[in-house]
Amino acid sequence: MDLGRFRLPAGVTTWLVAVAVAALLLGTGLSGPGPDGAARVVGAVLLAGGGLALAARGRAPLAVLVVTALCALGYQTAGFEVLSVPYLVAVYGAVRAGHHLFTVITTVALFLALHVGALLFHDGTAREALGQARGTLEVAWLIAAFAAGEALRQAERRAAEAERSREETARRRADEERLHIARELHDSLTHQISIIKVQSEVAVHVAKRRGEEVSEALLAIQEAGREATRELRATLEALRDDATAPPRGLDDLKELVERAGRGGLDVTLTVEGRRGDVPAAVSRSAYRIVQEALTNVVRHADATTAAVGVEHRPGTLTLRIDDNGRATGSHEPGLGLLGMRERVTALGGRIETGPRAEGGFSVRAELPVEAAR
Repeated sequence: MDLGRFRLPAGVTTWLVAVAVAALLLGTGLSGPGPDGAARVVGAVLLAGGGLALAARGRAPLAVLVVTALCALGYQTAGFEVLSVPYLVAVYGAVRAGHHLFTVITTVALFLALHVGALLFHDGTAREALGQARGTLEVAWLIAAFAAGEALRQAERRAAEAERSREETARRRADEERLHIARELHDSLTHQISIIKVQSEVAVHVAKRRGEEVSEALLAIQEAGREATRELRATLEALRDDATAPPRGLDDLKELVERAGRGGLDVTLTVEGRRGDVPAAVSRSAYRIVQEALTNVVRHADATTAAVGVEHRPGTLTLRIDDNGRATGSHEPGLGLLGMRERVTALGGRIETGPRAEGGFSVRAELPVEAAR
């Protein structure tokens, strides 16, 4: 067993920290001087509650801040002179989440409440009460927790900005490369293919005018020239669309399906499951996979219907595109299927393509959401 790779789940770690803090507070509070009777029981419950509340600090930092403040006020009023470690951790979490003003207001209110509580429930002068409040929640520790939370927040923000900058730079370079490839293809291949297409059509036209029989080879060249022109035009449009158009994603699938249906293909879109936070890379790839699959259906399958299914599962986005066209000979492995496979593989997912038992062709892709995030 490789202990270097062993990591506890985040939820388990959070609970372990909360239980450890609660145990530390209980041990410190109950081992030192404190109240007796019911006040001791209530104070002990508040000591444990303040520590256990930290288990929710990642999901609800403001609620944890308020709960730990109330627990600190409760067990200090009951007579336990223990430093409020849970509140310090809650301050750190709230500041890290960006809630500066609320944290400051809650801390000031806690100081005032501790001061008033000391005056009302304990003997001594106001100065002694203020000293007790300061001993309960030292200003230096609060400043340190506040500063640590802010430092980590700034570090995470800079890291996120750097990551966005790297993604934008990579995307810009990819777009520039796509435009460069499109220009090269247009300048070189378009001219040559156009010459072949025109010459073959002229040859067929002349042969027919002379009443001569047109050879099968010449007709095949003519059809290949037309098909090559269509394919090249579609490739150039896709390259330029990827490079210049705004990024498309899951929100654009409805429009994509409607656009595919205008050409006579009956296309349906079904979305199942609850959509969570889908990364942009997964959303873009899902759109391109559906787009390429529908393009293949329209161009090659001679299909009348197609069904697009999107299923949101925990950690996975599943796509399925089925048609009722010709499954044999109509979906030969080409750049379309290769491009889909490359997109899925880049995200660490898997894709299955092939004929359906009931007829037609099927494309099924699973894209991992958590890994992409």
